[in-house]
Formats: sequence, C-alpha cells, structure tokens
Amino acid sequence: MSQSLQGKAAIITGTSSGIGLATARAFLEAGALVLGVDLSPAPASITPGETFRFHQVDLTESAAPCSIVAAFKAAFPNHANIDILVNNAGIMDSLHGVQTVPDDTWERVIAVNLTAPVKLMREVVTVMKQNGGGSIVNVASKAAISGAVAGVAYTASKHGLIGVTKNTAWFYREEGVRCNAIAPGSVMTNIVTPAEMEKMDPVGGAKIRPVINVQSNSKLPGITNGIAMPEDAVRAILFLASDLSLGITGIVMPVDNGWSTI
Repeated sequence: MSQSLQGKAAIITGTSSGIGLATARAFLEAGALVLGVDLSPAPASITPGETFRFHQVDLTESAAPCSIVAAFKAAFPNHANIDILVNNAGIMDSLHGVQTVPDDTWERVIAVNLTAPVKLMREVVTVMKQNGGGSIVNVASKAAISGAVAGVAYTASKHGLIGVTKNTAWFYREEGVRCNAIAPGSVMTNIVTPAEMEKMDPVGGAKIRPVINVQSNSKLPGITNGIAMPEDAVRAILFLASDLSLGITGIVMPVDNGWSTI
C-alpha cells in the first residue's frame, strides 16, 4: 500500500488558497482527479484540465451540495464514485464569548463551518454507499478540542464538526465509508483578512492570548511565530484519504506540534 491516489477522484472545498489549495496540489501529484470548490475564483496556480476542474459556489446556499455533486459527475463522467471528500472550507469568528457574540457572526460561522459540511456529506455519502465506500476528511482545528483559542462561534462549529465526524464514522462503517478529522494548530492561510482583524473583540483576544502565546513562542523547525505551513496539514489529509489508513475511522488527528497536549 502507498499514499498514491491513482484511480481515485476527490472533492475538496476551500481550494482557492491555504490548506485547500495545497491539498489539491498534493492530490493531483498523487494521481487523483480533483474537483475544487470555493466561493472565491479558481486558483491561478492550477490549470483546469482532465484531472482538475473547479466549481465556484457559496457553500451556504441550499442548492450547493447538489450542484457540487452534479459538477463532479459532469467533470468526471467515467468515474462513478466520489472516493474522497475533504471538507476544508471555513471562516473564523470575531473572538466574542457567549455574552457578546453577534447573531450574524454566530449564524454565518455555523453555516459555513458546520452546516455546509453536513449537507455536502449527506449528498456525498449517498454516492459513496452506492459505489463501495470512500474516505471523508474534515478539517477541524485546535479549537475543536479546546475552549481557549477562539470565540464561541468558531469553537462551537469545530466541536460540532468533530461530533459529525465520529457519528458518520460509526453510522456508515459497515458500508465502507470512513470519516476522520484533522485538528491543525495555527496555519498560514487567509482565513482571517485584515478587514476581519479590525472586527476582532479585544476582550476575547485577551482571554485566548495566553494559550495562543504558547504556540506562537514555539522554537520548532518549520514554525515561524507559531504558524505552520499548509503542507503540514496536507500530509495528514493525504494519509487519511489514502489506502494507508484503511483501518482508521472516527479519529481526530492533531497537527500542531504538540499544542493539543495542553
């Protein structure tokens, strides 16, 4: 067995940048067919062709899951199964606690980070079951296993995604559908834009700073100010998507240089 994805086809959300873009590149190098999905335009660094297609859509729209599966079938008509789904798309919150979180922040973060993956999984699992199974990898966060690194909306959304991961792994284990999650620490992505930084709650920022500082002060190879590169997360995603992990389902794999131990 190897980490080759030759003969497999994947859907990856959030492919225009960061972990999603790096995952798409790695999957293509490993031999997979890839449908990239994002609200933003297609990444300029990957040329669409026989092995890579792109579908631009707002994942929170009610028609998005069905449109994504339809785009996959149109892109790769000779490939019946969706062998791999990587739910990577996500947004950060504004660091508010439960007392001050705005309704629009709560609703948007939950919609993108939790509801959208669930609805897409609902469509994809149906296809996987019809074709002998597949592998789902959900990109969670250190915030999925801690209450001290983000605001209440982001924390709840990622904790919820772990629950979805474990439930899916158990419910569909006999149909060959595996579902796992990774929990990256701080990764160099564009999940928080400069404009969004200005909206961050200073009170919430002060609450999480002591825990964030543990990671930001790391003196580890490949880590700058506590921030890793997307490729660190991609290696874990590639492993969980490949046949090397056939006996693994329902796990949460931290990718954070030990940050999850505190």
